[in-house]
Amino acid sequence: MAAVTLALIGFFAIVIMRVTTPQMTTLFTDLSVEDSSSIIKELERQAIPYEMRNDGAVLMVPKDKVTRLRMKLAEGGLPKGGGVGYEIFDKSDTLGSTSFVQNINHLRALEGELARTIRAIDRIQAARVHLVLPERPLFSREAPEPSASIVLRVRGALEAQQVRAIRHLVASAVNGLKPQRVSIVDEAGQLLADGATADGAVTGATGDERRVNFEKRLRGEIESIVSSVVGSGRARVQLSADFDYNRVTQTSDTFDPEGRVLRSSQTREESSLTADNRDGQVTVNNELPGNQRQDATSPARDQSRKSEETNNYEISRTTKTEVTEAGRVKRISVAVLVDGAYVKNDKGQMVYQARDKEQLDRIAALVRSAIGFDQKRGDQVEVVNLKFAEAPTAQPIGDPAGVMGLLSFTKDDLMNLIEMVVVLLLGLVVVFMVVRPLVKRILSPDPAAVPAIPPPAPAPTVADAAQPPATQNLLPGNAASSPVADVAQVQGQVHVQSVHRVGELADRNPSETVSIIRQWLSEPA
Repeated sequence: MAAVTLALIGFFAIVIMRVTTPQMTTLFTDLSVEDSSSIIKELERQAIPYEMRNDGAVLMVPKDKVTRLRMKLAEGGLPKGGGVGYEIFDKSDTLGSTSFVQNINHLRALEGELARTIRAIDRIQAARVHLVLPERPLFSREAPEPSASIVLRVRGALEAQQVRAIRHLVASAVNGLKPQRVSIVDEAGQLLADGATADGAVTGATGDERRVNFEKRLRGEIESIVSSVVGSGRARVQLSADFDYNRVTQTSDTFDPEGRVLRSSQTREESSLTADNRDGQVTVNNELPGNQRQDATSPARDQSRKSEETNNYEISRTTKTEVTEAGRVKRISVAVLVDGAYVKNDKGQMVYQARDKEQLDRIAALVRSAIGFDQKRGDQVEVVNLKFAEAPTAQPIGDPAGVMGLLSFTKDDLMNLIEMVVVLLLGLVVVFMVVRPLVKRILSPDPAAVPAIPPPAPAPTVADAAQPPATQNLLPGNAASSPVADVAQVQGQVHVQSVHRVGELADRNPSETVSIIRQWLSEPA
């Protein structure tokens, strides 16, 4: 009875707790200590039950109150995100504050808002932003450039694209800040972005990242296309790429002598005419003796003509400046290892079969097309067929179907199943330990109501047992469904048992039984 009582108490306690306890769901996750304490104070003020997990980073509340609580907390500015944003100006008194305090508050608000925005990116748990906004010195022509440093706590590892996105996000939000002036460090002290180098530089760690990403992308493309031919897990690809990190700038001038163009033309002509009339002139020749005087009718004439032409031509000239950026691909080498085919023989066993050369050549052609094969660059592609150490096993793709799909339980399903099993066990305990004994006791006859069997010698006992009509009328099959019939049924069962006992005594003592019957016959009626 003590065990049954304890089982009943435990059963009803579990049922009552299960019914009365509300179903809890997540209110907020990844909360800071300040936000968690503020939200807990608000929940306690409203007398709302809650649960804390992960040291207060996760808060659980009843499922039917989640939406209303989120709207109510958002009205009060919760959660704040672990930093101070522009709400710092909501409660500040600007009348008595100095410009220095205003500048500090503006810097704090800007840092807090940037940290909240960065935390919205996937894989980032927490962020801390430090901005340096120097003022322009007096009598200075050049203003110092602002800079920023960011500390991140991430889940796993950030990709290079995400790091660049954070740098450009912060640079766009701060006036005059350049992306290359932003430094990013994770919680392990690993430098994700160096603020001393340019954003587009490919030297050092950035060049290695570019090479690794390039090799990873090509390797994935090759594995995808080869696996679709030979099967999943039956191809291995290794790729190596050589990069040239030298930045080359080349300027060339080209002159085309055949491509002449007339730029300017200048023509000049001169003409002069001189007449020599010596009549009446006093000259040395005329005064000499014996000299004849020229005829005055035929004077001497001097005529001259001069022509000059100047043409200026322009020769065709081409100026070409080529800038070869660092990080260009010099050479690509690809090694592809494929497994053979597995076919069934006459006995139904799976045997290995090597692939023919024609199929390997087709795979090599696909690989060349995937990597952009350039023979002048010295690219190399090798496709080899070898037997793998272990035969491939079929891996289920996607969600399991059939029986396996039915057996894929979640955590909530397992908890509900455990609760159902516990309630079922307690129910069985109640049925077998409480209900069954009570039912059995009700259906069984009461031993106190059954009279003791009289000894065989007294006549009334045998006489009562010798009344078959009365006994047959009191059998259970003929009893009516009433309290009187139940009493008659019990008495009939008692008489039947008495008759059975008398028969057993008669079998054991036949002589005494005969003498009793003779005595009954000799008595008067």
